[in-house]
Amino acid sequence: RQFASQFATRLSRLVLKAGVKDPMSGFFLLKREVLEGVVADLSGIGFKIMLDIFASSTKPLRYIEIPYEFRIRQAGESKLDSAAVWDYLMMLLDKSLGRYIPIRFIPFALVGGAGVFVHLLVLWLVYDLAGYGFATGQTAAAVIAMTFNFFVNNAVTYRDRQLRGWGMLRGWLSFTLACSLGAVANVGIATYAFETQLVGETAWVLSAIAGIIVGAVWNYAVTSVYTWNKVKGA
Repeated sequence: RQFASQFATRLSRLVLKAGVKDPMSGFFLLKREVLEGVVADLSGIGFKIMLDIFASSTKPLRYIEIPYEFRIRQAGESKLDSAAVWDYLMMLLDKSLGRYIPIRFIPFALVGGAGVFVHLLVLWLVYDLAGYGFATGQTAAAVIAMTFNFFVNNAVTYRDRQLRGWGMLRGWLSFTLACSLGAVANVGIATYAFETQLVGETAWVLSAIAGIIVGAVWNYAVTSVYTWNKVKGA
């Protein structure tokens, strides 16, 4: 527990605008005007609110630290679990990269990358191993990969808006539809870039990358609104 706290404190230096020795503390007091000055810029991710306040302030904050000693826990359970660690890392990313790209796009893109491997694995199993036609294998691979992406994003990327019950079925349908249209955009952009030679000698590689980027941005933008709508998915 002590090692984890020290490591998290070192990571906080990436975004912290003060030399606070214990930015992970959960017990603090502050003036109301300080909170009012930063509330619009808070990430709202996780529960390390004090660190969020320090990182969101546009001007250095005056502070005083009164040390206390951690002792062996006598009752209750620690809030430090895998979900808390994930939220903490996401907050750090939000404070360092959030001004350039939506922070949820990073795990969304990582899940999409994992989905590519799922797609290829299913295609190999159905087409090469089981002996079904390529079209059958490709269709099965696409559906399973999109389903994989949906459930992982629902559990990780949009953990705070996680869909449950019948909402998951509605979410899966909207996610699949959006990603299907994203695939069309992917192919269309890549084909156009390749045929018009917009990207030079390494046309096929750069054209494919252009298509992937456009498809990923489309999938993220559409599903964040229609699949994990903040009101409906909360």
